[in-house]
Amino acid sequence: MTTSRVIVDDEAHQGGTPLNRVGPNMAGVPRSGETTVDISSDGPTLVLTGEFDVRSTMDVRHAVYDRLAACDEDVVVDLTGVTTIDVTALRVLAAATVVASRQGRHLTLRGAGPAVRRMLHLSRLIRAVEVERVGVSA
Repeated sequence: MTTSRVIVDDEAHQGGTPLNRVGPNMAGVPRSGETTVDISSDGPTLVLTGEFDVRSTMDVRHAVYDRLAACDEDVVVDLTGVTTIDVTALRVLAAATVVASRQGRHLTLRGAGPAVRRMLHLSRLIRAVEVERVGVSA
């Protein structure tokens, strides 16, 4: 299993330095003006944890497309640990779903909580992605 932490520093971006720094956050806690998303991979599964929004979409996009290129299997994006998500992030996943489909494979969203599902419906992107169905206990 590999893990990377993406730290996006808005204050540094305003100063003209690179926006994204990939690597461990030494303090373990985001500073003011930062947001983080952890990206872990375990075979064909990508596990996202934290805030998945416009500030982290490029790194997630690269991770998803790298996973599609590296695996001949269907890819699963686990969103169980995602605390916030926006439409830009969902569009990245929808575009990756189209790419996977063109390759004859599937990209499935796992662990999409109520907030993620609500955003999928509001944005009408629910039609463009595959969401893993959850069995209900009797």
